[in-house]
Amino acid sequence: MRKLFGTDGIRAVAGEAPLDKRTIYAVGVALATKLAEAHHPVRIVMGMDTRESCPWIAATLTAGLRAAGADLASAGVLTTPAIAFLARKHGFSAGVVISASHNPWQDNGIKIFAHDGYKLPDEVELGIESEITKVLATNPTVPENPAVPEVNESYRADYIRFLLTAVPGISLDNRHIVLDCANGAASSVAPQLFESLHGTVDVTHASPDGRNINEHCGALHPEIVAAQVKVSSASMGITFDGDADRALFADENGNVVNGDAIMLACARDLQARGELANNLVVATTMSNMGLEAAFARSGIRMLRAPVGDKYVLEEMRNSGASLGGEQSGHILFPARATTGDGLLTALLVLDLVHRSHKPLGQLIADLTNYPQIILNVKVREKLPLNTFPTIVAAIAAAEADLSTTGRVVIRYSGTEALARVMIEAESAEAMHHHATTIANAIRSELGV
Repeated sequence: MRKLFGTDGIRAVAGEAPLDKRTIYAVGVALATKLAEAHHPVRIVMGMDTRESCPWIAATLTAGLRAAGADLASAGVLTTPAIAFLARKHGFSAGVVISASHNPWQDNGIKIFAHDGYKLPDEVELGIESEITKVLATNPTVPENPAVPEVNESYRADYIRFLLTAVPGISLDNRHIVLDCANGAASSVAPQLFESLHGTVDVTHASPDGRNINEHCGALHPEIVAAQVKVSSASMGITFDGDADRALFADENGNVVNGDAIMLACARDLQARGELANNLVVATTMSNMGLEAAFARSGIRMLRAPVGDKYVLEEMRNSGASLGGEQSGHILFPARATTGDGLLTALLVLDLVHRSHKPLGQLIADLTNYPQIILNVKVREKLPLNTFPTIVAAIAAAEADLSTTGRVVIRYSGTEALARVMIEAESAEAMHHHATTIANAIRSELGV
């Protein structure tokens, strides 16, 4: 069982284990060592988001990689999907991103992509973890002031060209959009990209200071861009998370549009063009039952994968699906990219609106969601929930009550010390009751 890697790499408070300098250095040594088993020479491209801890983490990781013989190229501040693209395009052995995505600025993380641009399988991450343990056992000496390579600015231009090629002829058609860059990695790309598309673009939250990433902005707070759409009478709002691998939207009326709704609009478009393989979409356990019902009305099947875009992609590859994603805004278009890409998703949605001659709100007007609540409970450790009778009893009561009229999904976050309680029900009263009861049970047994 993996101990360092979660559903999206290694993530923790910067400076604390496993993101202390000693462990980060060991990650670099271990990664280069494992890559050397299949790649000669080992060449790695690295990017980062805008957190103040990124430079020293990147420098420490670089020292470890170089100590084990790897060559490193730096793309500087750039989005996570851009690094996946660059790893594949330029034949790197791997791509590495220093980012904690949607987490607060105090956190950071290390994400790794294989040479083909895909996230590493669990078994490969387990092998790297084993190598990290071996490196740490040698009590390695971490250099005091390691250097990082000079940023190669051409990588950003490469990525922008890829996006424009992936959606040929894309144009705003003089429409007015609002763009929220979350003070994150999108700030380095999105303004230049969207301002070239012949429309009016209001760019917000694109002034990172190292500590304002995701702070009351971005995909964690889509209501912010939605309110701005109303104020400015724009036709659409687009908002990214800290590393821009996901996007959420606001329609022309200032309503928040989540990943479920985007999957519905895109699936119908692909189906109409004969490009929705097997009339199938892969979502996750968190997607609303209303999405499943809307798909059914269009003759589209929906499979559910565990939460985490790597698991969605795994199910897509197994089932042959051409579209998948998460309610949170990770949308996967495997014909165009190897991972979720918020900027690519935004361009494809804009293109869909252009071709359909319909505003976004009209494209998803028939999506009716069941009442849904997600409660996050901070936990001190992630022990099996089925070992606590009070938690088991609360979950069983909810499942029995909602057996035909709702869903109960309880899971640990793969990236934070949280238990997530998700309840859907026809009755909002029942939804709140069971969510609160289960959350309180977890809090009493495992809460911080």
